[in-house]
Amino acid sequence: MDQLSPQDSQFLYMESEDNLTHVTSISILDQTTVPKGKIVRFRDILQHVEGRLHMSPLFKRRLIHVPLELDFPYWVDDDNFDLEYHVRHGRLPEPGDWRQFCIHMARYHSRPLDMTRPLWEMYVVEGLDNIDWMPKGSYAIATKIHHAAVDGTAIVDFFGAMADVDNKGTPAMPLNMAKLRRSPKPSLLDMAVRAAWHSVRSPIGMTDAIMRSAPSIYRLAQNALRSQTRDKFPVPDTRFNTHVSPQKMFDAKVFPLADLKVIREAVPGSTINDVVLAICGGGLRRYLQHHDELPENPLIAWVPINARQGTGPDPDAPGNNVSSMTAPIFTNVENPIKRLQCIHEATQQSKAAKAGVSARVMVDLSKHVPASTQVIASRLVLRAGMSQRMCNLFISNVPGPQVPLYMNGALQVGTFGMAPLANGMGLFIATPSYNGKISFSVTSTREIMPDIDFFVDCIERSLADLKAATEPPKKKRSRKKAANKPAKKKRSRKKAATKPAKKKRSRKKLRAVKT
Repeated sequence: MDQLSPQDSQFLYMESEDNLTHVTSISILDQTTVPKGKIVRFRDILQHVEGRLHMSPLFKRRLIHVPLELDFPYWVDDDNFDLEYHVRHGRLPEPGDWRQFCIHMARYHSRPLDMTRPLWEMYVVEGLDNIDWMPKGSYAIATKIHHAAVDGTAIVDFFGAMADVDNKGTPAMPLNMAKLRRSPKPSLLDMAVRAAWHSVRSPIGMTDAIMRSAPSIYRLAQNALRSQTRDKFPVPDTRFNTHVSPQKMFDAKVFPLADLKVIREAVPGSTINDVVLAICGGGLRRYLQHHDELPENPLIAWVPINARQGTGPDPDAPGNNVSSMTAPIFTNVENPIKRLQCIHEATQQSKAAKAGVSARVMVDLSKHVPASTQVIASRLVLRAGMSQRMCNLFISNVPGPQVPLYMNGALQVGTFGMAPLANGMGLFIATPSYNGKISFSVTSTREIMPDIDFFVDCIERSLADLKAATEPPKKKRSRKKAANKPAKKKRSRKKAATKPAKKKRSRKKLRAVKT
């Protein structure tokens, strides 16, 4: 029996009508790479997906809940699986430009998944006719997956199962290497026995985990107390720390990944993630200044950390294996290079203090918290709006494949992402990278960020400021040197005037010669 882990279950218990906890990944595909004489039809996409369903157990299994939420839900095989329900087709309304595309995707992301079926959907969107950087005939595939089933790394693996390495259909992952995993439905008696056993075992497991992790917990508590006494970076109150409505907004911008790598060299030891935080910090500084809302203290970002070790019993299993840290993004620092330097120093301290502890200890402790306790705690957190006391926004950097990928012969030319929000944190910036490019994908709501296109422009200008600050100054020609250069000799008029005139032959003498 496959039971949902405690960490995955949190995404179910924290879901509400206003805040849906699924993620939406958007891929743009170019049909001009399809072999000549062929076009990609909807039935071709259905056949392609059907041929890859065995690559992940996520595709064909759903959740069943234990009565009264006495234990965590179970994954079971969906005996009534219908592929055509999960893969749908539509067309972008006129005029088919980028603004219409963003509105269309935001509406799709705002709709809930059917929790009685496997927790994923695909939406094929045609009609992308008036978007400059997209080749003619391009289409999009928006894939919605519940966060209880995947984290950022698992999403990359999910799409790796669908991808090809060329336009001939060569799979990116060998199809014969996937293990067949069945998830039979447990009986009520089985669920009752396991729930009783987990209730008895939870206090023992919690005590054992605390005893084993006591030194790490002690250091964590000391660091927390020190940070409270210093109160170095209190979370400021911003427009993002408010109630989140169901009406989501989306916009994005794509940049060369090479630009971020060049900027990284300006601060030795910094990472691409540090540069991403610096760009977001500069964009938010410009945006809040425009609205006269820039606080004196820096904004605090919630940043996920991948906790997959790759050596566990099943490191590639679907689900979440992620920790997180909070980091100031120094929106109060005007100089872009100074901001990057401050962010690098802050993230180094956060990773050293939290990554090792959170990934090993906090996840271990959460395994022993009963399901009923997590349900109550999650709902209390939502009602209390505790997230706004911890940070102002989410920023998630998910590295993707840096090689071109295909599907049905069509080349993937862009990737974007939308993520869940929470009351008190109404802004999510996802930065997936792919094939030498990185996209800054912004998710918010109509009430919080009605001018989301302006914010995306602020991010673009923030990157331009960092690039300008890292470029070496151009050598200018010294005026002093130019002034000392000897002037070009001009012919003296005086000398020219004294030069003897050319002798003219006398007319009188000429007549004498003729005669």
